[in-house]
Amino acid sequence: MPDVHLTVNGAPREGRCEPRKLLVDFLREDLELTGTHVGCEHGICGACTVLVNGEAARACLMLAVQADGAEITTVEGLMRDGRLHPLQEAFREHHGLQCGFCTPGMLLTALDLLRVNPTPTEDEVREGISAVLCRCTGYHGIVKAVRAAAAALAPVR
Repeated sequence: MPDVHLTVNGAPREGRCEPRKLLVDFLREDLELTGTHVGCEHGICGACTVLVNGEAARACLMLAVQADGAEITTVEGLMRDGRLHPLQEAFREHHGLQCGFCTPGMLLTALDLLRVNPTPTEDEVREGISAVLCRCTGYHGIVKAVRAAAAALAPVR
């Protein structure tokens, strides 16, 4: 079994796994980071989205060995010093979540969107988050949250 060496949420992590083990399963089972959810296992729903070297990626479509040497950010890595990330805070304030199943993937997808487009319009947010399926909210609160987070993050950039 190959060794996998990653930086996850800023900390070096490693483990051994079968070459065919998916990154999402490695994160959840081996590293015990269960915030990344397993949904469709086909890359369609987006629940398993993480950041790989700063870009959104489906952890159910990537083998753990493919991520060897990569920097991974999961939803657990958004909080700093016991404080919610501004995007998480915006989701809380604007009711951008309900059941919470899509929320980790939605947060990381939105964070990637804000990285490439710091001031998205409503239509751009809707298009940017369309890669993650939410069956509860109708997206209205999520869109408001992403736009509010964009405004909150603007002075930080």
